[in-house]
Amino acid sequence: MLKPVRHVTRNAIKGFFHQLGADVIRLKNSPRETLAGLRQRPFCTVIDCGANEGQFARRISGFFPKARLYCFEPLKEPYSKLEEWAATQNGRVGCFQLALGDHEGQVEMHQHTQHSPSSSLLASTARCHELFPQTRSERSAVVQLTTLDRVLAGQIERMPRDILLKLDVQGFEDRVLRGAGRILGEVSACILEVCLDPLYEGQADFHTLSSLLHDHGLRYAGNLDQCYGEDGCVVYLDAVFVK
Repeated sequence: MLKPVRHVTRNAIKGFFHQLGADVIRLKNSPRETLAGLRQRPFCTVIDCGANEGQFARRISGFFPKARLYCFEPLKEPYSKLEEWAATQNGRVGCFQLALGDHEGQVEMHQHTQHSPSSSLLASTARCHELFPQTRSERSAVVQLTTLDRVLAGQIERMPRDILLKLDVQGFEDRVLRGAGRILGEVSACILEVCLDPLYEGQADFHTLSSLLHDHGLRYAGNLDQCYGEDGCVVYLDAVFVK
């Protein structure tokens, strides 16, 4: 059967870029534009765990400009920049200088002085230093740790639905989820970073995280993005789970 001319042309273009080691995808269908389907959901509340300077919060605000945001960042320097941005958002962004986990107390955090977004409550591995040399320089920072359920206990009932939860806490995601059972019962979707390479000592794996979310009715729905090593293997990814 003959193919329409437009299909032949499209396939020829794709074939040309494949030879160059590239792929072609319609921009409107890319995860960065659709948020893997989340863009169509009416999110009115976003909980951002591991907000750093507000990179994700700023981006997600473009998709859901009326949503109320709760942003958590334990380190002083990025938190101050997060607060500066929040002050320009007409009161719809709440900031908390807290680390999140499955218990409360003061803990030491590994603060990467050359790249604060990769800082973690877990020690980084030799593999992490090999792939990301900027993580080699660090200092210890004492931060306050609490659970998501405790800090939002008086607010969860009043949060406008739907609720989107985002976790980017450098291998500590399973501890945060274990301290967020009440919140997980209310969220409609979750975005979380998952390390596949051993980047942090004692980091959560995909199976553990998927099981924890599955127990609260959240199913795996694809990836927003993923980072590749030089060998082509996936180092880490941003996974989406939905109800």
